[in-house]
Amino acid sequence: MLNNQLDTNAKCHSITWWQKGQHALAVTLLTSSMMLATGLLVAAPMTAEAAVAAMDFSDLVTAVSPGVVRVNVTKEVSEEELAQAQTAELLRQFFGNRINIPRSQIPPAIEHAYGTAFFVTSDGYLLTNHHVVEGADKITVTLNDRTELDATLVGSDERSDVAVLKVISPNGRQFPALPIGDSNHVKVGEPVLAIGSPFGFDYSASAGIVSAKSRNFSRDISVPFIQTDVALNPGNSGGPLFNQKGEVIGINSRIFSGTGGYMGLSFSIPIDAAMGIYEQIKATGSVTRAYLGVFPQDIDRNLAEAYQLQRPQGALITKVTPDSPAQKAGLQTGDVILNYNDEPIILAADLFNIINQSKPNDSFKIELLRAGKTMQLTGKLDSAPTDVTSDNANDMKSTVRLGVRMRNLSVQEQQALEGKGVLITAVDPIGLAARSGLQAGDVVTNLHQKPIGSIEDFAAAIKQLPTEGVVTIEIIRQGIPVIIGLRIEEQ
Repeated sequence: MLNNQLDTNAKCHSITWWQKGQHALAVTLLTSSMMLATGLLVAAPMTAEAAVAAMDFSDLVTAVSPGVVRVNVTKEVSEEELAQAQTAELLRQFFGNRINIPRSQIPPAIEHAYGTAFFVTSDGYLLTNHHVVEGADKITVTLNDRTELDATLVGSDERSDVAVLKVISPNGRQFPALPIGDSNHVKVGEPVLAIGSPFGFDYSASAGIVSAKSRNFSRDISVPFIQTDVALNPGNSGGPLFNQKGEVIGINSRIFSGTGGYMGLSFSIPIDAAMGIYEQIKATGSVTRAYLGVFPQDIDRNLAEAYQLQRPQGALITKVTPDSPAQKAGLQTGDVILNYNDEPIILAADLFNIINQSKPNDSFKIELLRAGKTMQLTGKLDSAPTDVTSDNANDMKSTVRLGVRMRNLSVQEQQALEGKGVLITAVDPIGLAARSGLQAGDVVTNLHQKPIGSIEDFAAAIKQLPTEGVVTIEIIRQGIPVIIGLRIEEQ
């Protein structure tokens, strides 16, 4: 079975036209002549030659390439990882081919990775992908003229896969910032161009067309991707996607692949969404998102008939989060959202996209279908529940050692637990938390003999952890109190 997956690394599109015989050409010429004679000649459909000419990006590549840079990332391997690698190598030398440990899986003392970025301001701010710079100990960028500069990570946002870098010009020169387009006006079928460093080949250009818009993969990804058939491969990640005017309309982010390489489906973050993230990171170093508090799903043919809809449309609410803006406004499980602030909702992704582009405290007006009747509800969005991660928050940087994402408990959750705590929503499979047996769904109530009632309590306790040794963490798992020992090793 083909195991297709989204690859967070980032076929050159070609179009072939067929002319169905000389008869079709003759009819076209005859029709054009008659229309010309009667003064009724209108613009004829674009010919194959004209369409090919329209795909000529050579001048555009020359104009925009100086604003694109290669990103070089260096990451030091921990002593534990290095020891494991050395053990694997010794086993290989001793047992030879009887030990099936590919040499490519043995990490060096220093890991190197690469990607692409581009200038959005002339004073040195760049955009790239979060996954390109995640875990980097050092970041450098290589400019079009081969100049190498050290880059500072201003901030990074995992949910949108956007990161902001900053470089300083050694001679005070201005950097070639690229013009920013409007991704809301992107049309399916329009030609697009990508420039990046696939497999380390700097400044490689590939072109194609927009295949679809507003692609969503999961609730963990908070942007509506632009789908193209532009050839993207590892190293293209973080690079710009251009329209024919030379404006950036997206950040190349993902491919859909069963092999790790390009298979015809590429995805880019819309530049409108990326610039919103950029402005927040540049101003505060972090990202605050709007929050409605619903779990929507698409309406299929059967559900449309069950809800007496003329066609499949709307977002069916399968769950309303307690104490959320949705619950306060009166939304209920089983409601079908048809319009949000006068914007029609055809798919659940439409609702996600609008919420993700909104801000906390924005007002909303929802038209919905309930029990066969339409009604309207109003309310205000809130800030999304806080997640504790290693991104952007310098004062929480030590949470990298645990490898967890958390949020505060709702009022109802606190009442059910008869106390306070913070909920683990995700666990890094290779982090300390996973090695210690912590799981998503655990509620942390105490860390290192310090009561935990909020994200702030947790962050404060993290700062006071020793660099090595064993500390206790008290949790509630499926209603049962549990105490776990965390063995912290100096890194």
